[in-house]
Amino acid sequence: MKTMKILAGALFFVLFLAAGAKAQEREGEGLDALFEATMMDLHGEPMTLSHFRGKPLIVHFWSRLCFPCREEFPEFIALQKKYKKRGLTVLGIALEEDPVKVREFLVAYEVDYPAALVGEQGIPLMEALGNDKALLPFTLLIDRRGEVVLRKHGIFRKSDFQGVADKLLR
Repeated sequence: MKTMKILAGALFFVLFLAAGAKAQEREGEGLDALFEATMMDLHGEPMTLSHFRGKPLIVHFWSRLCFPCREEFPEFIALQKKYKKRGLTVLGIALEEDPVKVREFLVAYEVDYPAALVGEQGIPLMEALGNDKALLPFTLLIDRRGEVVLRKHGIFRKSDFQGVADKLLR
C-alpha cells in the first residue's frame, strides 16, 4: 500500500512537471509569435517587433472602444517616463486597423511610447499569449530573458507593476 502511494505521488509529480513544461512551451510559442509579428505603425507602414526582444517590455493590447483601456494610459505613460533609462519600453498594440484614427486618439491621450496596429490578427495573438478569451485590456510584462513575469487581464494598475518591477528590470 505504501509503495502504491509513493508511485502515485511520483506519477502525479511527473505529470505536474510535464504540464508545466507544455505551458511554458505554449507561452514561448506565443512570445515567438509576438516578436516575429509584423504589424502596422501609426503611419500605415509595416512594423516588426523583433527589435523589442531582449528588452524589459510592457505590452498592452487595447482598443479605442475599450473604456477600461483608456484608464490605463496615464499609468503606462508614467512608467515609460520613470523607467525608460533602465531600458523599459511600453508597447501599445491596438486591435484597430485605421492608423489615422489611432494616431489622433493617442495624441489626444498624450501617449509618447511606441504603438502598433494589429487589427483582427490580434485576437489569435492574444490567445497564443495566454488570453484565451481575447478580452481587453490585456497586458504582459516580459523581462530581458524573454520570460513573462506578469500576465494581466483587466485594468493594469501601478500596484501590478510594483509587485514585479525588480524581476522585470534586472
